[in-house]
Amino acid sequence: MIKIFTIGFTKKTAKQFFLNLKKAGVKCVIDARLNNTSQLAGFTKKEDLKFFLQEICNIDYLHLPNLAPTKIILETYKNTKNWKLYEEQFINLMTSRQIETLDPKIINNSCLLCSEETPEFCHRRLVAEYLYAKWEQVEIQHL
Repeated sequence: MIKIFTIGFTKKTAKQFFLNLKKAGVKCVIDARLNNTSQLAGFTKKEDLKFFLQEICNIDYLHLPNLAPTKIILETYKNTKNWKLYEEQFINLMTSRQIETLDPKIINNSCLLCSEETPEFCHRRLVAEYLYAKWEQVEIQHL
């Protein structure tokens, strides 16, 4: 069984964020953001997050930008708010990138990270569901 967790950091305190990861037994946080160095990322800026994960939870950190949408896809969604179009474009992108060729061992017991508060309108859910459809015995849990 491959277990994929997902989490967003928006509207979460650092305490909530790190305790959720720790309680779930996450082994690695996979940063699926295109931009992980923005000041808006707060405690989840790339180098800070890597340090906090290791020091607070003994959790590894991996940035995989090939799991993020392109800047053009993001900008189109911001301008149109057309989720169906965004979803279609991002699924096509994941297909062309062949993300299913990732080693499932890297993904197992890992948590896909992005900024969105909930998974409904977030690419981390789309990544998890795409891998669920491509691989056998996958379980998804949104934190």
